[in-house]
Amino acid sequence: MATYPAPVLSHIGTRRHPMISGRSPEPKRTAVVCTAQNYDRAKEVKRFDDSKLGVKGLVDSGITTIPRFFVHPPETLSDLKPSSQAVPETELVPAIDLAGVASGPRRPVIIDRIRRAASTSGFFQIINHGVPLDVLDRTMASIRSFHEQPTETKARFYRRDVGTGVSYLSNVDLYHSKAASWRDTIQIRLGPKMADEEEVPEICRSEVMEWDREIKRLGELLAGLLCEGLGVDSGRLKNMSCLEGRVMVGHYYPYCPQPDLTVGLAYHTDPGILTVVQQDHIGGLQVRYGGGWVDVNPIPGALVINIGDLLQVMSNEEYKSAEHRVLANSNGEARVSLAVFFNPSNRDDLYGPLPELISPEKPAIYRQFTLTDYMTRFFKKELDGKSLTNYYKL
Repeated sequence: MATYPAPVLSHIGTRRHPMISGRSPEPKRTAVVCTAQNYDRAKEVKRFDDSKLGVKGLVDSGITTIPRFFVHPPETLSDLKPSSQAVPETELVPAIDLAGVASGPRRPVIIDRIRRAASTSGFFQIINHGVPLDVLDRTMASIRSFHEQPTETKARFYRRDVGTGVSYLSNVDLYHSKAASWRDTIQIRLGPKMADEEEVPEICRSEVMEWDREIKRLGELLAGLLCEGLGVDSGRLKNMSCLEGRVMVGHYYPYCPQPDLTVGLAYHTDPGILTVVQQDHIGGLQVRYGGGWVDVNPIPGALVINIGDLLQVMSNEEYKSAEHRVLANSNGEARVSLAVFFNPSNRDDLYGPLPELISPEKPAIYRQFTLTDYMTRFFKKELDGKSLTNYYKL
């Protein structure tokens, strides 16, 4: 069983919420009860971060209540259940079969289905996508194996500075969010220059390299289909280097003892062009539609695709970047997901609606901006709330 380092353990109380209550391997240690009067959120967050335990380490220690800084505000907690929709989930987030997409009569049908999904919910799933199922399985298993290593083994990768191209951490927005979310993440830069191979943990190194080769091909295919759905040249996004900045994240959502008090991933939109996600069988991903939330139910072998903010801007809002979230995991088995974000590699170029999509009938909705400016604003705000795209509207 993992144990808390002394700086963390010294602030574990015996009361239930809002403190952690755990089993200490040092029974003679005197615990300090954290009250509303002496609670220092910034100090507790830093203590947790410095411990490098992650939420997996907290769970392994045997806690039965979650730390106070993981508890989300009432307005978030009151909105945790999906609402019933008049439109079935399979129509809001359709499963699109890519078989025959290369040529023949099915290609225009596939393009039209993708266009409709990208224009409504901003989400769809794909099957027969060409990525071998054994590659999906091996990559998912390797990321799970990384997260389930002993804390001391993972600790050397625990960092918020991504200068090496590889980082393992809990909550990218830990220090400026209203509340932390119940997950850990390994993040690996895939492009335009991949992280140094020796920096990628050996336990998942070969699988990540193989996954990148497959996902790069798939990203180019999807971008081409999305372009054709807009009526522009299929190579438009690729030629603008919009697919070269690739980042992979491997999220790990351990069992949460109080899933009604927190989330696995707060609601947000993705900032880039598009995102490719592999879910495991547990589920928990939801997309906002209308006034409620819709489950994106896992389909064996399928990949989830969602539109990013930048593609919403470049399409002049023909495509939609939808808010989505992940519920805290109440299952005994941990949930694992992989996501690859496709972003432009030229961050100082100007981005805005494509000229081909601007007309007197449909003038530009957004002003131009650099990706550097957008990403700076994105990571300075908490990962919770509406898209930043409104900031750039004309």
